[in-house]
Amino acid sequence: MAQLVSPDAVSIRYTSYPSAPGTRDQIFVYCSSSAAQKGSLNAIIPGNKAPSDFAWYRWNTATSSFSIAAKTETAVRSSSLDNLDPGGYRVVITGDYDTMMTAWIVFDEAPFVSAKLMNPMKHCNYVALDGTAGATVNSFSYFDPYDGSALGLKNELDFLWSSVPESSIPYPSLELDPKIFTPPLTDVVYTLRVNTLGCSSSDTVDYKSIHVKADFTVDPVKGEAPLEVAIGDKSVRASVYEWDFGDDTISVLDDPLTHIYYKPGEYTILLRVESDRHCIDSVRSAKIIVEPSALAIPNVFSPDGDGYNDRFMVDSRSLRYLTMDIFSRSGRKVYSFSGEGDRLKEWTGWDGNINNSSIRATPGLYFYIIRAYGWDDIRYDSKEYRGFVYLYR
Repeated sequence: MAQLVSPDAVSIRYTSYPSAPGTRDQIFVYCSSSAAQKGSLNAIIPGNKAPSDFAWYRWNTATSSFSIAAKTETAVRSSSLDNLDPGGYRVVITGDYDTMMTAWIVFDEAPFVSAKLMNPMKHCNYVALDGTAGATVNSFSYFDPYDGSALGLKNELDFLWSSVPESSIPYPSLELDPKIFTPPLTDVVYTLRVNTLGCSSSDTVDYKSIHVKADFTVDPVKGEAPLEVAIGDKSVRASVYEWDFGDDTISVLDDPLTHIYYKPGEYTILLRVESDRHCIDSVRSAKIIVEPSALAIPNVFSPDGDGYNDRFMVDSRSLRYLTMDIFSRSGRKVYSFSGEGDRLKEWTGWDGNINNSSIRATPGLYFYIIRAYGWDDIRYDSKEYRGFVYLYR
């Protein structure tokens, strides 16, 4: 099949002839950068055909026909027509391969485009882009070669917003004036690119971020009382802080570093921040769990130095203070401890020696009395915290 091409065209559309609905001739669209812009056509016959004759004609609006002779070439396989103005062109090929092909050339111009910000530097919760776009040429003329009627190809326009660095833009190809409700925390260059049948224009607008983001880390999020949590501020563009720790305490330091929870329970930290432009944001941490107090007492230990069960040590958590007295069966006190705070945390239990000396207690039953008080105000001083422990050697 013979081909009719236009190498420098930026896009191709097709005719719609009312008098010949089944005929679809090509419309080659050029993007005109100056008045000197011209078009070109190239007709090619199949490679298995002998050289043929090419006769070119241009559309004559006075006679409504292709009656203006433009060029003739004989005994060739291809023929070009250059330096073309907008209009219709037909090539008639005769010889070993007989056919006729018609095409139209139209010239588009770069569309107009404008990218702006609506009320820049005023909105804390969103960025409002203001785009303007339109085709310079609204439609292109061509004619029905069968009845001479004037026809038009309507120009097409599409657009696309983009950004560097990349950020969220809702419906970037559907909304000329999008509002971005997840505003960027860094400066962004927004670009609006507009295209009409292959001609394109673009405009950019610089956005200087004013938005603030509240963010922080907490570690650990679970443990016994008193639980000291480390707080790391990761907020962006914050100048005023308010920390609500959920235990009736508040701080306005930009980085409080640590906070101690004394009462068992569940807490969350709420951070509210404000920028120097009075934009605000807030964020709440995950749950911080301060474990309730508990006390469990073993009934046997074996201080034989094997590294296993060598000390009489209670299993406890979230205790405010604890006292322990241990007596032999004869009533002699062989061990005593009383402590709170760091002393209680560092306590390692009874090692089986009498009153912290080097004298080893003999194997057998020993009576203990334990009194403790939890950070949740639970007392451990009833009879269940008095009993016997067996010392094995």
